[in-house]
Amino acid sequence: MTDAARPPHPASARRASADAASAHPALHADVVVARGEARIAAAFDVAPGHPLAVIGPNGAGKSSVLAAIAGLVPLEAGRVRIGARSIDGLPPERRRIGVVFQDYVLFPHLTVRDNVAFAARMRGGRAPARTTADPWLERYGLTSLAGRYPAELSGGQAQRVALARALAADPEVLLLDEPMSALDVEVRAEMRAELATHVREFGGATVLVTHSPADAAALADSVLVLEAGEVTQRGTLDELRAAPATPYVERMLAASAD
Repeated sequence: MTDAARPPHPASARRASADAASAHPALHADVVVARGEARIAAAFDVAPGHPLAVIGPNGAGKSSVLAAIAGLVPLEAGRVRIGARSIDGLPPERRRIGVVFQDYVLFPHLTVRDNVAFAARMRGGRAPARTTADPWLERYGLTSLAGRYPAELSGGQAQRVALARALAADPEVLLLDEPMSALDVEVRAEMRAELATHVREFGGATVLVTHSPADAAALADSVLVLEAGEVTQRGTLDELRAAPATPYVERMLAASAD
């Protein structure tokens, strides 16, 4: 890990998170999404500075909920608000939501600098976009990689580029879809700790989709369990352990303790 990407002292991170949270609105999501003949329904609020992990088995609809919030799939019913601003009728680029996709979805024909600058480029010319990107490259330890293409990056480097690109757009809400799944097991713990620091520094409403209680413990304050398109439980991991609402929750937490 480079010095630029090294997590700060925990007290500094907590102060940065509190300061950032005061500048961000909450996310209010009440979404119903159709996926074939199945319906996925989830309603929840996420306060700034208090990330929420959405966890559940394969096919539960976790990524569909994130896609609906981001405007990437249509709502069958429901509303999405950021603070008092209703966004469910807006296109994705006007929602002020940053998304880090499961496979990062970096543009293969663009350099690291131009990937990070992408959101700014949509708002202005190439030079201003590069000026916007450079501070993010420095912040995430990517300056030395600015001229590389995605195919030349490690999994951890690609994750850092995807996060920098999402945050360079100055979002009010951050969505993370299985951010650890594309990483090698050997680097996952280190990158999880690094990502947790960056999420706390962002300080806005953050929603994380994961299968992993370890990811939820490191990255989120509370957990929402989604099974077969329905919310079955919400609480902290300790609350879920004390009173698991379904056999899935019980098995998941028992397996994570092994």
